[in-house]
Amino acid sequence: MANSTQLAKGLGLLDAAMIVTGGMIGSGIFIVSADIARQVNSPGLLLATWVITAILTLIAALSYGELAAAMPQAGGQYIYLREAFGPLPAFLFGWTFFVVIQTGTIAAVAVAFAKFAGVFFPAIQGPALQAVAIAVILLLSYINTRGVRIGAIVQNVFTIAKVASLIGLVALGLALGRNQQAIEANFSNLWANADFTWALIAATGVAMVGSLFSSDSWNNITFLAGEMKNPRRDLPLALALGVGGVSILYLLANFVYLCVLPLAAIQSAPQDRVGTAVVQSFLGSSAEKWMAVAIMISTFGCVNGLILAGSRVYYAMANDGLFFQLCGRLDPKTQTPSLSILVQCLWACGLTLTGRYGDLLDYVIFAVLLFYILTIWGIFVLRRKRPDLERPYKALGYPVLPLFYILAAGFIEILLLLYKPNYTWPGLIIVLLGIPVYFVWKKNEATA
Repeated sequence: MANSTQLAKGLGLLDAAMIVTGGMIGSGIFIVSADIARQVNSPGLLLATWVITAILTLIAALSYGELAAAMPQAGGQYIYLREAFGPLPAFLFGWTFFVVIQTGTIAAVAVAFAKFAGVFFPAIQGPALQAVAIAVILLLSYINTRGVRIGAIVQNVFTIAKVASLIGLVALGLALGRNQQAIEANFSNLWANADFTWALIAATGVAMVGSLFSSDSWNNITFLAGEMKNPRRDLPLALALGVGGVSILYLLANFVYLCVLPLAAIQSAPQDRVGTAVVQSFLGSSAEKWMAVAIMISTFGCVNGLILAGSRVYYAMANDGLFFQLCGRLDPKTQTPSLSILVQCLWACGLTLTGRYGDLLDYVIFAVLLFYILTIWGIFVLRRKRPDLERPYKALGYPVLPLFYILAAGFIEILLLLYKPNYTWPGLIIVLLGIPVYFVWKKNEATA
Protein backbone atom coordinates (compact mmCIF):
# COMPACT_ATOMS: atom_id res chain seq x y z
CA MET A 1 0.00 0.00 0.00
CA ALA A 2 1.48 3.32 -0.97
CA ASN A 3 2.27 5.83 1.72
CA SER A 4 0.98 9.38 1.55
CA THR A 5 4.29 10.57 2.95
CA GLN A 6 7.76 9.36 3.83
CA LEU A 7 9.49 8.67 7.11
CA ALA A 8 11.16 11.82 8.44
CA LYS A 9 14.97 11.85 8.44
CA GLY A 10 15.26 13.30 11.90
CA LEU A 11 17.82 11.20 13.82
CA GLY A 12 21.53 12.00 14.15
CA LEU A 13 24.43 10.15 15.78
CA LEU A 14 23.64 11.39 19.30
CA ASP A 15 20.01 10.30 18.96
CA ALA A 16 21.10 6.90 17.68
CA ALA A 17 23.60 6.37 20.49
CA MET A 18 20.98 7.42 23.05
CA ILE A 19 18.47 4.94 21.60
CA VAL A 20 21.03 2.12 21.87
CA THR A 21 22.00 3.12 25.41
CA GLY A 22 18.48 3.86 26.59
CA GLY A 23 17.12 0.61 25.19
CA MET A 24 19.73 -1.41 27.06
CA ILE A 25 19.50 0.24 30.49
CA GLY A 26 16.26 -0.62 32.24
CA SER A 27 15.86 -2.06 35.73
CA GLY A 28 17.83 -5.26 35.20
CA ILE A 29 21.28 -4.00 36.18
CA PHE A 30 19.92 -3.00 39.61
CA ILE A 31 18.22 -6.35 40.23
CA VAL A 32 19.36 -9.43 38.31
CA SER A 33 22.82 -9.76 39.89
CA ALA A 34 21.13 -11.21 43.00
CA ASP A 35 19.69 -14.12 41.02
CA ILE A 36 22.91 -14.60 39.06
CA ALA A 37 24.90 -14.68 42.32
CA ARG A 38 22.59 -17.33 43.76
CA GLN A 39 22.99 -19.53 40.70
CA VAL A 40 26.78 -19.30 40.32
CA ASN A 41 27.60 -18.85 44.05
CA SER A 42 30.98 -17.27 43.31
CA PRO A 43 32.17 -13.63 43.15
CA GLY A 44 34.42 -14.42 40.20
CA LEU A 45 31.66 -16.17 38.28
CA LEU A 46 29.27 -13.29 38.94
CA LEU A 47 31.75 -10.95 37.26
CA ALA A 48 32.56 -13.53 34.58
CA THR A 49 28.87 -13.79 33.67
CA TRP A 50 28.75 -10.05 32.98
CA VAL A 51 32.11 -10.09 31.15
CA ILE A 52 30.97 -12.88 28.83
CA THR A 53 27.68 -11.08 28.23
CA ALA A 54 29.55 -7.87 27.39
CA ILE A 55 31.83 -9.68 24.93
CA LEU A 56 28.96 -11.48 23.20
CA THR A 57 26.81 -8.36 23.00
CA LEU A 58 29.64 -6.25 21.60
CA ILE A 59 30.52 -8.89 18.99
CA ALA A 60 26.85 -9.05 17.95
CA ALA A 61 26.57 -5.27 17.71
CA LEU A 62 29.76 -4.92 15.68
CA SER A 63 28.55 -7.70 13.39
CA TYR A 64 25.15 -6.09 12.93
CA GLY A 65 26.97 -2.90 11.95
CA GLU A 66 27.81 -4.44 8.56
CA LEU A 67 24.17 -5.25 7.82
CA ALA A 68 22.93 -1.92 9.16
CA ALA A 69 25.32 0.14 7.02
CA ALA A 70 24.62 -1.95 3.91
CA MET A 71 20.80 -1.92 4.25
CA PRO A 72 19.75 1.25 6.12
CA GLN A 73 15.99 0.73 5.84
CA ALA A 74 13.10 0.91 8.29
CA GLY A 75 12.66 -2.48 9.90
CA GLY A 76 16.35 -3.24 10.40
CA GLN A 77 16.75 -6.86 11.47
CA TYR A 78 13.58 -7.87 9.64
CA ILE A 79 15.08 -6.53 6.41
CA TYR A 80 18.40 -8.34 6.98
CA LEU A 81 16.66 -11.67 7.48
CA ARG A 82 14.45 -11.14 4.44
CA GLU A 83 17.41 -10.36 2.20
CA ALA A 84 19.51 -13.25 3.51
CA PHE A 85 16.94 -16.02 3.92
CA GLY A 86 13.70 -14.92 2.25
CA PRO A 87 10.26 -13.85 3.53
CA LEU A 88 9.42 -16.81 5.81
CA PRO A 89 12.35 -16.47 8.27
CA ALA A 90 11.88 -12.70 8.21
CA PHE A 91 8.18 -13.13 9.00
CA LEU A 92 8.98 -15.53 11.86
CA PHE A 93 11.21 -12.86 13.36
CA GLY A 94 8.52 -10.19 12.93
CA TRP A 95 5.84 -12.51 14.30
CA THR A 96 7.87 -13.44 17.38
CA PHE A 97 9.02 -9.85 17.78
CA PHE A 98 5.40 -8.72 17.92
CA VAL A 99 4.00 -11.59 20.00
CA VAL A 100 6.67 -11.68 22.71
CA ILE A 101 10.10 -10.11 22.04
CA GLN A 102 9.32 -6.40 21.82
CA THR A 103 5.87 -6.26 23.34
CA GLY A 104 6.91 -8.67 26.11
CA THR A 105 9.88 -6.48 26.96
CA ILE A 106 7.72 -3.35 26.90
CA ALA A 107 5.29 -5.04 29.29
CA ALA A 108 8.03 -6.35 31.60
CA VAL A 109 9.81 -3.01 31.88
CA ALA A 110 6.55 -1.11 32.37
CA VAL A 111 5.64 -3.51 35.19
CA ALA A 112 9.08 -2.87 36.73
CA PHE A 113 8.35 0.89 36.60
CA ALA A 114 5.06 0.32 38.41
CA LYS A 115 6.70 -1.84 41.08
CA PHE A 116 9.16 0.91 41.97
CA ALA A 117 6.42 3.52 41.87
CA GLY A 118 4.95 1.43 44.67
CA VAL A 119 7.78 2.62 46.93
CA PHE A 120 6.08 6.03 46.99
CA PHE A 121 2.50 4.84 46.61
CA PRO A 122 2.02 1.56 48.52
CA ALA A 123 -1.47 1.16 47.03
CA ILE A 124 0.16 0.23 43.70
CA GLN A 125 -0.25 -3.52 44.00
CA GLY A 126 -2.11 -6.18 42.08
CA PRO A 127 -4.56 -4.64 39.59
CA ALA A 128 -3.33 -1.13 40.43
CA LEU A 129 0.22 -2.15 39.50
CA GLN A 130 -1.00 -3.41 36.14
CA ALA A 131 -3.01 -0.23 35.65
CA VAL A 132 0.07 1.94 36.20
CA ALA A 133 2.10 -0.16 33.78
CA ILE A 134 -0.63 0.15 31.15
CA ALA A 135 -0.88 3.90 31.72
CA VAL A 136 2.87 4.26 31.04
CA ILE A 137 2.57 2.26 27.81
CA LEU A 138 -0.43 4.31 26.66
CA LEU A 139 1.23 7.65 27.46
CA LEU A 140 4.51 6.85 25.71
CA SER A 141 2.75 5.32 22.72
CA TYR A 142 0.77 8.54 22.30
CA ILE A 143 3.94 10.67 22.60
CA ASN A 144 5.62 8.62 19.89
CA THR A 145 2.74 9.13 17.46
CA ARG A 146 3.51 12.88 17.59
CA GLY A 147 6.74 12.53 15.59
CA VAL A 148 10.12 10.85 15.68
CA ARG A 149 11.85 13.99 16.96
CA ILE A 150 9.54 14.18 19.98
CA GLY A 151 10.17 10.52 20.76
CA ALA A 152 13.91 11.04 20.34
CA ILE A 153 13.93 14.09 22.63
CA VAL A 154 12.16 12.11 25.37
CA GLN A 155 14.67 9.32 24.82
CA ASN A 156 17.69 11.63 25.04
CA VAL A 157 16.51 13.31 28.24
CA PHE A 158 15.75 10.09 30.08
CA THR A 159 18.83 8.28 28.78
CA ILE A 160 21.12 11.05 30.00
CA ALA A 161 19.35 10.94 33.38
CA LYS A 162 19.62 7.18 33.70
CA VAL A 163 23.30 7.11 32.68
CA ALA A 164 23.98 9.82 35.26
CA SER A 165 22.18 7.72 37.89
CA LEU A 166 24.25 4.64 37.07
CA ILE A 167 27.49 6.62 37.08
CA GLY A 168 26.43 8.13 40.41
CA LEU A 169 25.84 4.64 41.84
CA VAL A 170 29.31 3.55 40.74
CA ALA A 171 31.10 6.70 41.90
CA LEU A 172 29.36 7.00 45.27
CA GLY A 173 29.64 3.27 45.88
CA LEU A 174 33.41 3.42 45.44
CA ALA A 175 33.81 6.67 47.34
CA LEU A 176 31.42 6.16 50.27
CA GLY A 177 30.27 2.56 50.33
CA ARG A 178 33.47 0.52 50.18
CA ASN A 179 33.38 -2.21 52.78
CA GLN A 180 36.75 -3.69 53.67
CA GLN A 181 35.19 -6.89 54.95
CA ALA A 182 33.23 -7.35 51.72
CA ILE A 183 36.31 -6.61 49.60
CA GLU A 184 38.38 -9.13 51.52
CA ALA A 185 35.67 -11.79 51.47
CA ASN A 186 34.91 -11.38 47.75
CA PHE A 187 38.31 -10.66 46.23
CA SER A 188 40.70 -12.64 48.43
CA ASN A 189 38.93 -15.78 47.25
CA LEU A 190 37.46 -14.56 43.98
CA TRP A 191 36.85 -18.02 42.55
CA ALA A 192 35.30 -19.55 45.67
CA ASN A 193 32.99 -22.47 44.81
CA ALA A 194 34.08 -22.28 41.17
CA ASP A 195 35.05 -25.91 40.60
CA PHE A 196 34.21 -25.66 36.88
CA THR A 197 32.26 -28.90 36.73
CA TRP A 198 29.66 -29.39 34.01
CA ALA A 199 26.91 -28.57 36.51
CA LEU A 200 28.53 -25.22 37.30
CA ILE A 201 29.21 -24.41 33.63
CA ALA A 202 25.55 -25.16 32.86
CA ALA A 203 24.38 -23.06 35.82
CA THR A 204 26.53 -20.14 34.64
CA GLY A 205 25.14 -20.39 31.12
CA VAL A 206 21.57 -20.44 32.39
CA ALA A 207 22.32 -17.59 34.82
CA MET A 208 23.27 -15.42 31.84
CA VAL A 209 19.55 -15.04 31.08
CA GLY A 210 19.52 -12.13 33.51
CA SER A 211 22.61 -10.37 32.19
CA LEU A 212 21.60 -10.95 28.57
CA PHE A 213 18.14 -9.52 29.20
CA SER A 214 19.69 -6.50 30.90
CA SER A 215 21.96 -6.00 27.88
CA ASP A 216 19.31 -6.54 25.23
CA SER A 217 17.47 -4.14 22.90
CA TRP A 218 20.70 -2.60 21.54
CA ASN A 219 19.48 -3.64 18.08
CA ASN A 220 16.46 -1.31 18.29
CA ILE A 221 18.33 1.43 16.47
CA THR A 222 18.46 -0.71 13.32
CA PHE A 223 14.67 -0.55 13.10
CA LEU A 224 14.89 3.24 12.83
CA ALA A 225 17.48 3.31 10.04
CA GLY A 226 14.95 4.82 7.63
CA GLU A 227 14.70 7.89 9.85
CA MET A 228 18.42 8.52 10.29
CA LYS A 229 20.18 11.37 8.50
CA ASN A 230 23.39 9.45 7.77
CA PRO A 231 22.72 5.78 8.63
CA ARG A 232 25.63 4.26 6.71
CA ARG A 233 28.09 6.08 8.96
CA ASP A 234 26.12 6.58 12.16
CA LEU A 235 24.50 3.17 12.63
CA PRO A 236 27.72 1.11 13.15
CA LEU A 237 29.20 3.92 15.24
CA ALA A 238 26.12 4.23 17.45
CA LEU A 239 26.06 0.47 18.00
CA ALA A 240 29.72 0.44 19.03
CA LEU A 241 29.45 3.49 21.29
CA GLY A 242 26.18 2.51 22.94
CA VAL A 243 26.94 -1.16 23.56
CA GLY A 244 30.54 -0.48 24.58
CA GLY A 245 29.58 2.29 27.00
CA VAL A 246 26.74 0.38 28.66
CA SER A 247 28.82 -2.80 28.97
CA ILE A 248 31.55 -0.87 30.80
CA LEU A 249 28.97 0.68 33.16
CA TYR A 250 27.46 -2.74 33.87
CA LEU A 251 30.85 -4.25 34.71
CA LEU A 252 31.69 -1.31 36.98
CA ALA A 253 28.31 -1.60 38.73
CA ASN A 254 28.91 -5.27 39.53
CA PHE A 255 32.44 -4.52 40.69
CA VAL A 256 30.95 -1.93 43.07
CA TYR A 257 28.37 -4.45 44.32
CA LEU A 258 31.23 -6.74 45.32
CA CYS A 259 33.16 -3.88 46.93
CA VAL A 260 30.20 -2.91 49.09
CA LEU A 261 28.38 -6.16 49.88
CA PRO A 262 29.57 -9.69 50.68
CA LEU A 263 28.35 -12.25 48.16
CA ALA A 264 25.80 -13.59 50.65
CA ALA A 265 24.28 -10.11 51.00
CA ILE A 266 24.01 -9.79 47.22
CA GLN A 267 22.30 -13.18 47.03
CA SER A 268 19.82 -12.28 49.76
CA ALA A 269 19.13 -8.64 48.83
CA PRO A 270 15.47 -7.89 49.71
CA GLN A 271 13.34 -8.42 46.58
CA ASP A 272 16.65 -8.82 44.68
CA ARG A 273 17.21 -5.03 44.80
CA VAL A 274 21.01 -5.13 44.92
CA GLY A 275 21.35 -1.51 43.80
CA THR A 276 19.16 -0.37 46.67
CA ALA A 277 21.14 -2.44 49.18
CA VAL A 278 24.37 -0.84 47.94
CA VAL A 279 23.04 2.71 48.21
CA GLN A 280 21.57 1.92 51.61
CA SER A 281 25.09 1.25 52.89
CA PHE A 282 25.94 4.96 52.62
CA LEU A 283 22.54 6.70 52.48
CA GLY A 284 20.70 4.68 55.07
CA SER A 285 16.91 4.49 55.07
CA SER A 286 16.52 7.05 52.28
CA ALA A 287 18.29 4.71 49.84
CA GLU A 288 15.10 2.94 48.78
CA LYS A 289 13.46 6.14 47.58
CA TRP A 290 16.55 7.42 45.78
CA MET A 291 16.97 4.13 43.95
CA ALA A 292 13.26 3.94 43.18
CA VAL A 293 13.50 7.34 41.46
CA ALA A 294 16.58 6.24 39.51
CA ILE A 295 14.94 3.02 38.36
CA MET A 296 11.67 4.73 37.46
CA ILE A 297 13.63 7.18 35.27
CA SER A 298 15.54 4.27 33.76
CA THR A 299 12.52 2.11 33.01
CA PHE A 300 10.42 5.01 31.71
CA GLY A 301 13.12 5.89 29.18
CA CYS A 302 13.60 2.25 28.26
CA VAL A 303 9.89 1.76 27.49
CA ASN A 304 9.94 4.91 25.36
CA GLY A 305 12.82 3.62 23.23
CA LEU A 306 11.20 0.22 22.80
CA ILE A 307 7.91 1.78 21.66
CA LEU A 308 9.66 4.21 19.33
CA ALA A 309 11.69 1.53 17.56
CA GLY A 310 9.47 -1.54 17.61
CA SER A 311 6.64 -0.08 15.54
CA ARG A 312 8.97 0.29 12.54
CA VAL A 313 9.27 -3.49 12.21
CA TYR A 314 5.51 -3.92 11.78
CA TYR A 315 5.54 -0.96 9.38
CA ALA A 316 8.14 -2.75 7.20
CA MET A 317 6.23 -6.04 7.42
CA ALA A 318 2.97 -4.36 6.43
CA ASN A 319 4.64 -2.88 3.34
CA ASP A 320 5.67 -6.44 2.41
CA GLY A 321 2.07 -7.63 2.84
CA LEU A 322 2.95 -9.62 5.97
CA PHE A 323 1.16 -7.58 8.64
CA PHE A 324 -2.04 -5.55 8.94
CA GLN A 325 -2.10 -3.19 5.96
CA LEU A 326 -3.07 -0.22 8.11
CA CYS A 327 0.26 -0.55 9.94
CA GLY A 328 2.03 0.28 6.69
CA ARG A 329 0.52 3.75 6.58
CA LEU A 330 2.18 6.90 7.87
CA ASP A 331 0.42 9.77 9.53
CA PRO A 332 0.71 12.58 6.93
CA LYS A 333 1.17 15.21 9.65
CA THR A 334 3.71 13.52 11.91
CA GLN A 335 5.31 11.11 9.40
CA THR A 336 5.08 8.29 11.96
CA PRO A 337 3.52 4.82 11.64
CA SER A 338 0.94 5.76 14.25
CA LEU A 339 -1.36 2.79 13.64
CA SER A 340 1.60 0.44 13.99
CA ILE A 341 2.37 2.10 17.34
CA LEU A 342 -1.28 1.64 18.37
CA VAL A 343 -1.34 -2.09 17.56
CA GLN A 344 1.92 -2.61 19.46
CA CYS A 345 0.50 -0.64 22.39
CA LEU A 346 -2.66 -2.74 22.63
CA TRP A 347 -0.80 -6.05 22.60
CA ALA A 348 1.80 -4.90 25.14
CA CYS A 349 -1.00 -3.72 27.44
CA GLY A 350 -2.59 -7.16 27.14
CA LEU A 351 0.66 -8.85 28.14
CA THR A 352 0.88 -6.81 31.33
CA LEU A 353 -2.33 -8.54 32.40
CA THR A 354 -1.14 -12.07 31.69
CA GLY A 355 2.62 -12.39 32.21
CA ARG A 356 4.95 -12.13 35.19
CA TYR A 357 8.26 -10.30 34.82
CA GLY A 358 10.40 -13.43 35.21
CA ASP A 359 8.37 -15.48 32.74
CA LEU A 360 8.53 -12.78 30.08
CA LEU A 361 12.26 -12.44 30.64
CA ASP A 362 12.87 -16.13 29.91
CA TYR A 363 10.56 -16.19 26.87
CA VAL A 364 12.21 -13.09 25.44
CA ILE A 365 15.83 -14.16 25.79
CA PHE A 366 15.39 -17.54 24.12
CA ALA A 367 13.62 -16.03 21.12
CA VAL A 368 16.01 -13.07 20.95
CA LEU A 369 19.13 -15.26 20.88
CA LEU A 370 17.59 -17.50 18.25
CA PHE A 371 17.15 -14.60 15.83
CA TYR A 372 20.48 -12.98 16.74
CA ILE A 373 22.17 -16.23 15.72
CA LEU A 374 20.23 -16.41 12.45
CA THR A 375 20.85 -12.74 11.63
CA ILE A 376 24.61 -12.99 12.21
CA TRP A 377 24.67 -16.14 10.07
CA GLY A 378 23.03 -13.92 7.46
CA ILE A 379 26.32 -11.99 7.19
CA PHE A 380 27.97 -15.16 5.85
CA VAL A 381 25.04 -15.84 3.53
CA LEU A 382 24.98 -12.31 2.10
CA ARG A 383 28.76 -12.20 1.60
CA ARG A 384 28.26 -15.14 -0.75
CA LYS A 385 24.81 -14.31 -2.12
CA ARG A 386 25.37 -10.58 -2.71
CA PRO A 387 29.13 -9.99 -2.96
CA ASP A 388 28.61 -6.68 -4.78
CA LEU A 389 26.43 -5.18 -2.02
CA GLU A 390 27.93 -1.90 -0.87
CA ARG A 391 29.37 -2.39 2.62
CA PRO A 392 30.62 0.90 4.08
CA TYR A 393 31.51 -1.02 7.26
CA LYS A 394 32.48 -4.69 7.54
CA ALA A 395 32.00 -6.88 10.61
CA LEU A 396 35.02 -6.71 12.93
CA GLY A 397 36.99 -9.95 13.06
CA TYR A 398 35.00 -11.62 10.28
CA PRO A 399 34.66 -14.62 10.08
CA VAL A 400 36.11 -15.58 13.48
CA LEU A 401 34.17 -13.28 15.82
CA PRO A 402 30.75 -13.69 14.18
CA LEU A 403 31.23 -17.47 14.17
CA PHE A 404 32.29 -17.40 17.82
CA TYR A 405 29.08 -15.56 18.69
CA ILE A 406 26.96 -18.10 16.79
CA LEU A 407 28.58 -21.03 18.63
CA ALA A 408 28.49 -19.40 22.08
CA ALA A 409 24.89 -18.20 21.77
CA GLY A 410 23.89 -21.60 20.37
CA PHE A 411 25.42 -23.27 23.43
CA ILE A 412 23.40 -20.99 25.73
CA GLU A 413 20.22 -21.82 23.77
CA ILE A 414 20.83 -25.56 24.30
CA LEU A 415 21.35 -25.00 28.03
CA LEU A 416 18.12 -23.03 28.26
CA LEU A 417 16.19 -25.77 26.48
CA LEU A 418 17.68 -28.41 28.81
CA TYR A 419 17.49 -26.58 32.12
CA LYS A 420 14.59 -24.11 31.71
CA PRO A 421 12.20 -26.12 29.51
CA ASN A 422 9.05 -24.70 31.10
CA TYR A 423 9.96 -21.27 29.74
CA THR A 424 12.04 -21.88 26.65
CA TRP A 425 10.03 -24.58 24.90
CA PRO A 426 6.96 -22.30 24.88
CA GLY A 427 9.21 -19.63 23.37
CA LEU A 428 10.25 -22.02 20.60
CA ILE A 429 6.65 -23.05 20.03
CA ILE A 430 5.67 -19.38 19.61
CA VAL A 431 8.28 -19.08 16.85
CA LEU A 432 7.07 -22.26 15.11
CA LEU A 433 3.42 -21.20 15.32
CA GLY A 434 4.37 -18.38 12.99
CA ILE A 435 4.81 -20.86 10.12
CA PRO A 436 1.09 -21.64 9.60
CA VAL A 437 0.28 -17.98 10.32
CA TYR A 438 2.67 -16.98 7.50
CA PHE A 439 0.97 -19.23 4.94
CA VAL A 440 -2.51 -18.12 6.01
CA TRP A 441 -1.42 -14.51 5.70
CA LYS A 442 0.10 -15.08 2.27
CA LYS A 443 -3.05 -16.86 1.09
CA ASN A 444 -5.28 -14.03 2.30
CA GLU A 445 -2.99 -11.46 0.71
CA ALA A 446 -3.11 -13.29 -2.63
CA THR A 447 -6.92 -13.43 -2.61
CA ALA A 448 -7.42 -9.86 -1.37
